[in-house]
Amino acid sequence: MKERTVEDLREAAWEAMEEDPDKAVRLAQKALRQCSDAEGHYVLGAAQCEAGEDEAGISSLRTAIELDNDHVDAWAALGRALFDAAEWEDARAALNAALRLDPHHPDAHYSRACLRERRGDHDGALRDYHAAHAEAPDTYPLPVPLDDATISAVADEVIGQLHPSLQKYLDSVAILVDEVPPAEILGDFDPPARPAELLGSFNGHSLPERSGFAPWSTLPATIVLYRRNLSRIASDHEELVEQLRITLLHEIGHFLGLEEDDLAARGLD
Repeated sequence: MKERTVEDLREAAWEAMEEDPDKAVRLAQKALRQCSDAEGHYVLGAAQCEAGEDEAGISSLRTAIELDNDHVDAWAALGRALFDAAEWEDARAALNAALRLDPHHPDAHYSRACLRERRGDHDGALRDYHAAHAEAPDTYPLPVPLDDATISAVADEVIGQLHPSLQKYLDSVAILVDEVPPAEILGDFDPPARPAELLGSFNGHSLPERSGFAPWSTLPATIVLYRRNLSRIASDHEELVEQLRITLLHEIGHFLGLEEDDLAARGLD
């Protein structure tokens, strides 16, 4: 059988990236054994990050840049990987390096927008979102605004559809809104949650954990929704409302004591 070329292996790695990232890593590694150049390390790094191997991915992307300091895609991917690893300042430097090489790079603009949101620079983030959308509108739709009135209306609807006995318990659970998840919340997950992907969190003791023998377990619990992350994953208002509804039900599920597998089985992952 004829051995696959480096180009074929790299193309296959990209094709496998979303559906089977572990396979993409294997293909990229095989290609790299045939040709250890900047592009090969870039493809491997991208696959490793997609597979959740963030530390290895960052290392591979740095190697790509060491071999070719003008590899704009590697700079942009490194910036995103560092952002996902909560290494904010290094992420900013990498993304700015990418945009110096290509001021129109959509991935770099999008990742820098997410980073600017964390710093509270919402005007700057919106400019970057528009720049990413202008270059790749299908990949990067503009965020859909999410106001407090919409959140309140969806929360009332979701809770109103629950059994009255559950509604009673939820009276003691505050539903709060933050713009983005703080670093300490991201670190509560194993592995740590990615900053742009966490849509909500439940904080406190679940209903099954509450006991009169543990007074602290009856302290008020909270559900926190992350406005900017929710806005970013929807392409229109209808999709945003549906994702908000799913997120609320997901966090209510945690309050009721359901684990991630239980929630996934109910379509609430």
